Amino acid sequence: MISQYIREQKRYTQKQLCQLLHLSEERVIPVIRKLKEYGVLKTVTRSLPQKDLTLLNDQDVEITSVEQGENDYYYVFTFVGVLIISGCVIKCYPKYILSNHEPKHELQQVLKVLERYNTKEQVIHISINSDEGQSFNLLAVLLFLLNDYYEFGLYSNTEDIVEVNGNGEIHWEKTINDSFAIFHNNRPYYGELKTKKRVEDEYNYFKRLHECIVTKASRELQKADLLDLFEINGVDISDDEIDSFGEKDYILYRLENELNVQFNTRKQILLKTMYAYIAYDGDLRELDCFSVFGTISFNLVWEDVCSCVLNNQLNMRLKDLELPVRLNEKYNANDRLIDLIGKPFWTATNKTAADTLIPDLVTINNNNGVHQFLIFDAKYYVAILEEDRSPHGQPGIESVTKQYLYQLAFMDFINEHSINNVTNCFLLPTEQSNVMDKGEVKLQMLHNLGLQNILVRFVPASMFYEHYLSGKKVNVNRIL
Repeated sequence: MISQYIREQKRYTQKQLCQLLHLSEERVIPVIRKLKEYGVLKTVTRSLPQKDLTLLNDQDVEITSVEQGENDYYYVFTFVGVLIISGCVIKCYPKYILSNHEPKHELQQVLKVLERYNTKEQVIHISINSDEGQSFNLLAVLLFLLNDYYEFGLYSNTEDIVEVNGNGEIHWEKTINDSFAIFHNNRPYYGELKTKKRVEDEYNYFKRLHECIVTKASRELQKADLLDLFEINGVDISDDEIDSFGEKDYILYRLENELNVQFNTRKQILLKTMYAYIAYDGDLRELDCFSVFGTISFNLVWEDVCSCVLNNQLNMRLKDLELPVRLNEKYNANDRLIDLIGKPFWTATNKTAADTLIPDLVTINNNNGVHQFLIFDAKYYVAILEEDRSPHGQPGIESVTKQYLYQLAFMDFINEHSINNVTNCFLLPTEQSNVMDKGEVKLQMLHNLGLQNILVRFVPASMFYEHYLSGKKVNVNRIL
């Protein structure tokens, strides 16, 4: 199988895709069409301004048919994760990784973050929606089978048996009913005690089937060069083939019957996944295979990472916040910080609208007795901010104005509670290992209202991911 790294939102020509995927122009066309169908590949007009962009705007996307030898368009992957299509493994890494064209270590960490961010979407959902219905997601199933095996072990069924004078708990009902008693001083004594023992059925059909499937799943991922990328150890615990367990319909019938008598949630999920694996009977190398582990919305992942590691308090009750003074009585103690942001009032209806401004994250930090009101906005951009050069790839004017408005929305609360230190900040991911101070962005007319300008910080994505995966918090003073 061909295995290749591709950078998210980099502009590729059709010829470049042919070279990367080792496909002829004739064979690459159906691959491009299927990638576009699933929404992980977009087309933009080929032009000099488009060549170096790292952001894809909806107005730039062209709805075109794919023709062999096409030179008028760039192809842009809007996906982070792993794609398998027509026997090709495409490893899409985030757009901010610029210096390494085969970032194996970085992508390993990103895949862990994706799994933490939305495990159910990646594992339990074994189908992919498309315009033509549903397509089986074999990669998600293989990953689930191996991760489940390492977490819970093999499928097993146990049976309770009764022994005579065994080491288990005494089964008094059986002992009294089935054994003779000798009475002494009106007390019964039993020469034989019936004891309980729980034994595992080592030759259970489903355990052996599970061993076979897990071994095959491991071999599939090994052939696709993905075991190492997902940091999973290989499994080789069975020499059986699937057909040694019976015809396909018979195996599915047995699995259905087992599902009907199992009420353990883990066993139910495992049996359903084994059923899907047998029913599909696929191979990652098949030409019509399309499997995926990842997301087309990595900006949402970055927002969640920042929210977790910087202790987002936007949904905390006011009564639970650490404030320098007692909570002002004019505020409802059970309200949340987000409830302080006003909503548009429409006089024609005499009602307020439901939608309002929603910051990415807000936190109140006590820095050695100095309370800081921090408003962060996680921006998934690759901005070029260099002295005496026009900014390029930066957040737009709507992002700047909203960030000022977030601060304005909280000003009364900030003043009422004697919080003197207010910070507004954009957080952009970088592949570098240190925080990079990129100054601030200033809009004079809003600065004149007494609002703080917006700090701009490029923060190490790998460091944020490390804290995200371990459940730790980042010290905000390392950023500011």
